[in-house]
Amino acid sequence: LNVTTMEVTFYIAALVAVLSTIMVITRYNMIHALLYLVVSFLAIAIVFYILGAPFMAALEVIVYAGAIVVLVIFVIMMLNLKQESVEQEKKWFSKNIAIGPGVLAVILLAELIYILVSSDSPSVQPQQVDAKGVGMSLYGPYIMGVELSGLLLMAGIVGAYHLGRQKKKVV
Repeated sequence: LNVTTMEVTFYIAALVAVLSTIMVITRYNMIHALLYLVVSFLAIAIVFYILGAPFMAALEVIVYAGAIVVLVIFVIMMLNLKQESVEQEKKWFSKNIAIGPGVLAVILLAELIYILVSSDSPSVQPQQVDAKGVGMSLYGPYIMGVELSGLLLMAGIVGAYHLGRQKKKVV
């Protein structure tokens, strides 16, 4: 077996993505799951970069690890308006919750530094894809999927807000 270093980094990033995604699914606490979700998105971005898609890796970090996670945090903050929620959040944000995601993130950081300083090039050569090409693809043949996913996200936020308000009125 002739395994290159890029294949090893791919498998490590894929393993981190799978482990952190399993942790997202199995966590009862939303904040803990969110920390693992960020690590999962970063691992997927490294996989995209190794496969020769640096633009997709950047979009993964900006759109998913940035915007979507901030949106989820906003919804959590919007629904937890009571005083006991503040006390519960203080318990959730202990120093121990960052150990798992921190270890996985350090593995990804070491891998990224190795990729950037090594002389090995990715096994698949990157193609030049500009933002206009991505936009034309998304708003061309895939316009219906983009619009439906936007409506689905908005319906989820409105539904969560409505359920949160109903809970406050009943209690």
